[in-house]
Amino acid sequence: MSIADTGPTTATVTGPHERVEVRVTVNGVPRSAAVPPRRLLSDFLRHDLELTGTHVGCEHGVCGACTVLLDGQPIRSCLTFAIGLQGRELTTIEGLADEDGELHPVQQGFQDHHGLQCGFCTPGFVLSACGFLAEDPDPSDDEIRDSMSGNLCRCTGYAGILAAVKQAAGVLRESGADPCARHRGEAAGHSDEAGDDR
Repeated sequence: MSIADTGPTTATVTGPHERVEVRVTVNGVPRSAAVPPRRLLSDFLRHDLELTGTHVGCEHGVCGACTVLLDGQPIRSCLTFAIGLQGRELTTIEGLADEDGELHPVQQGFQDHHGLQCGFCTPGFVLSACGFLAEDPDPSDDEIRDSMSGNLCRCTGYAGILAAVKQAAGVLRESGADPCARHRGEAAGHSDEAGDDR
């Protein structure tokens, strides 16, 4: 898994109590909020934008629960300042399923293969898998295992997670859909038969 470069910030901060307007596109929608300069992206998403699907586990970038996509690349939102993301595009777990509720192929794989139990780590795993499959659409089992090694789960034993990513890779290859984009169901060219195979 590659970690995206968040790049330098262009915002100017003059005092510790100043609030800065952060403008980003989240799940295809322009969003903004005035936040303290040291607001972490995870807190910006959860508290300022009320997108609570991004979970915070270790707060040290180790567990992967807070993973989101920045311009299609997985990043740890607990290690990233929101102020540095002006004008960038973010995808959270809320932005993957079809607007009608049909699950993204990675989410469907997790459901089909019981790749979750308590679900706390699942958003981070799903978004890490999306970023990985965008870079490697036809991975081997070892490559899937390696790509998911940056995320921790205390419940499942990982077998279901690995099977979920493998299934999603096949579905995404067949459909030609972008693994990092919102699922579009029939509009993305999925046939009814492809949907039945999931």
